[in-house]
Amino acid sequence: MNNYTPAKSFIRVASACPDVAVYKPSENTKRIAALYEEASASSASLVVFPELSITGYSIGDLVMQTSLLSNAKSALLELARLTSGKNCALIVGLPYAVGGALYNCGAFLADGEVKGLVPKQNLPSYNEFYENRWYSTTELSGVTTDGFPFGTNLLFEVDGATVGIEICEDAWVASPPSERLALSGANLLVNLSASPEKIGVSRYRRELVKTLSSRLMAGYIYAGCDSSESTAEVVMGGHQIIAANGQILAERPRFTDERLIFADIDLEHLAFDRRKQRFASLGAAVKPIFTKITRNQSDCAAKINKNPFLPEETEAERSERLEELLSIQTEGLYRRLQKTGLGAVLGLSGGLDSTLALLIVVRAVKKLGKPELAHVLVMPGPASSDQTQSNAVKLAEGLGVKYLVRPIETVVNAELALQEHDPNDQNVTYENIQARIRMLHPLNYANENGLLVINTSDLSESALGWSTYGGDQTGNYGVNCSVPKTVIREAIRYLSAKPEYAAVKDVLVDIIDTPISPELTSGGEGITQLTEDKIGPYALHDFYLYHFIRRGDAQEKISYLAKLAFAGEYDAETIDKWLNVFVRRFLANQFKRDTMPNGPKVGAVALSPRGDWRMPSDL
Repeated sequence: MNNYTPAKSFIRVASACPDVAVYKPSENTKRIAALYEEASASSASLVVFPELSITGYSIGDLVMQTSLLSNAKSALLELARLTSGKNCALIVGLPYAVGGALYNCGAFLADGEVKGLVPKQNLPSYNEFYENRWYSTTELSGVTTDGFPFGTNLLFEVDGATVGIEICEDAWVASPPSERLALSGANLLVNLSASPEKIGVSRYRRELVKTLSSRLMAGYIYAGCDSSESTAEVVMGGHQIIAANGQILAERPRFTDERLIFADIDLEHLAFDRRKQRFASLGAAVKPIFTKITRNQSDCAAKINKNPFLPEETEAERSERLEELLSIQTEGLYRRLQKTGLGAVLGLSGGLDSTLALLIVVRAVKKLGKPELAHVLVMPGPASSDQTQSNAVKLAEGLGVKYLVRPIETVVNAELALQEHDPNDQNVTYENIQARIRMLHPLNYANENGLLVINTSDLSESALGWSTYGGDQTGNYGVNCSVPKTVIREAIRYLSAKPEYAAVKDVLVDIIDTPISPELTSGGEGITQLTEDKIGPYALHDFYLYHFIRRGDAQEKISYLAKLAFAGEYDAETIDKWLNVFVRRFLANQFKRDTMPNGPKVGAVALSPRGDWRMPSDL
């Protein structure tokens, strides 16, 4: 798992925002060239400059001047020569005359050549805009008298990235060109822009770029003009954004002196999502223009989140995400109880999973207006610790839930005797007998009292098969079925800080801090059987699960990304050891997932055999 390099799946791109010398192509060429050299030296395979960056956007009627157009063309050729022998393509904006018309173009430069010119298709002529005064649009395509490919249907190939160009207003219309470009195969869309600043427009612009990248399952590079453009009527902000599949990867704050932003876009992730959603393609309708550029970055500039199920956001965004998760869980159970007319019972162990499940049950029956429908069984066994059992009782009491304490040791010993099993042999049989009895009691209690048995297992346990078949793997409804262990901990932490849970705050905090354990074997005082010692850290397993299922990443790539995300926390040997365990256990335990109960999907990854995940159970 050491052969992976970033260039296998990532492409490094840059958005550039040069200081503008309005109406001075030669000076702008120098500034563009300097930033291009910097981007190339940083292993970028593509750098995008703003709209009309060779001349400046705000030149007004001067754009018609013969000398300006001639100088702009000379600058274009000079910049094209600059790309010779470089492993970086350059996209730059300029006015360009074809026949008797003038076009606002984006020029794709690579291998020392002008590979093509793409004209702007939607010319704004409202409010402060006046582009119909100068420029034309066209449906035609062909070759200019200078021998440059010209048209709106051009695509450009950069070592696996197919690049499509649109210009400013093109992205703001109801049916942007990027839709057709993506359907024709473009997975990397660029926008050369001169969008002026107004109150609130930057937020809308950011959301527009995010949405386009998400809807089209593509990378999107937005390059806005700098504030050094003329301020006679409007002010530009130099907004630069790089996004991919709905995520902002890099952004230049407006009105700053920062001139380049970089991001590594994962082309494999884009391809995986398009395959998964059967993204329609026009196939050979548009043939890309190829370049000699090869991706060559040896490092990874992408920020790898070590908890991809709960992205690093502001506290408010994180809280909003957790509240939404809890609301989906609650609504799923509420509707199930409403339609069946039944109450709910669960086994409360004093651990993370059953704690969150109980909190969801309480929210659901409260919404029903029937709090008496929540029931809890606390079932201490031979290896149960005083800490967890005490926390279970305190939690049930603090939440005002009806609970019964039903020790299972007598039943366990009777079953061990029936199986002629030595009770001193704490093997898997010894463990699973306890786990099954802890499900048998709730099932029987549910029959007696007209209840649904709430399964408490989580997504991480389902992935690893860390559950007992016929035990905690079963039940009537699984509220945690698509919530990973790392998120369960954070959801409980979030609830513990809310005023309405003040009565149980201390016990919730103690549960969060308690080591994860099935408590099925004992070897001394307290909790001696630690789950993560046995199967590995859940932080790693949740990371592996997300990249394996949501991203379709190969094992060597998951290993590489995990070593970046957990640098300084886990060494390479540890990461690969538990990754091997994850893959082996995931492939071996589909038979348990095949019989998992109903439960609500809350995020991008779920393993229900009726919904998101189907695979043979005999691998």
